[in-house]
Amino acid sequence: MDDMYREQILEHAKHPHNFGTLEAPAISHEEHNPLCGDRVRIDLIVADGVITDVAFSGRGCAISQASASLLTDELRGMAVEDAKTYSKEDLLELIGIPLANNPVRLKCALLSLKTLKAGLYGVGHIHDEDEF
Repeated sequence: MDDMYREQILEHAKHPHNFGTLEAPAISHEEHNPLCGDRVRIDLIVADGVITDVAFSGRGCAISQASASLLTDELRGMAVEDAKTYSKEDLLELIGIPLANNPVRLKCALLSLKTLKAGLYGVGHIHDEDEF
């Protein structure tokens, strides 16, 4: 099973979905991982409390970029209130490979969610994954 998820991560890293920026997003936020230099920016268009368009940009390892691609696929059409409650467990399940024993890779995988949450809550930078 892990091979299927690894293949999915490599595919999303090589050909990320929703990569780019949006013109005049309602929400735009960028975060980085100082341990490895990964960066992710997420732009959202919101109408009537629903995310109608989403894009991400950035650079980094396969896991951080694939995670952002997978997350943005999930976000399109999602209510903002549901996006606010999207958990790290939800994202890790979506990614599908065990990362709990690798704290550096875990930070890479959760960078997109950290970016999303900071943007949605307008809190600037979230310093620790435990904050979401």
